[in-house]
Amino acid sequence: VNDVRLERRPVTYSYTDGQLFHFMDQQTFEMIPISGEMLGEEQLKYLKENMECEGLVHDGNVISVELPQFVELAVTQTDPGHKGDTAQGATKPATLETGAVINVPLFVNEGDVLKVDRREDKYLTRVTG
Repeated sequence: VNDVRLERRPVTYSYTDGQLFHFMDQQTFEMIPISGEMLGEEQLKYLKENMECEGLVHDGNVISVELPQFVELAVTQTDPGHKGDTAQGATKPATLETGAVINVPLFVNEGDVLKVDRREDKYLTRVTG
């Protein structure tokens, strides 16, 4: 049995070209294409331009990319809250700038920037709004 050594290296998401997502290695400034299939739907729905991620490196090559667990994204669509909507724990759906949809508290409005746990698809806090 061979041990596989994986190293983590900072990479930044730059752009998409078809099914390839291009990340820049922050150490070498080399562009690294990663397939959408390799990234997976759960990560892709939170990926945005210039996001700093971690590249998983094997034998000097980035073989996969992992997004940060917590991401900050703007709300692009949600129903407005109504005065008096203070029911404890009540939520409504909100679409984020990447297209992901999560449940948020009633006081969240379009344009608010939220901190989200992308692994749990869960609202954590409002950053600005």
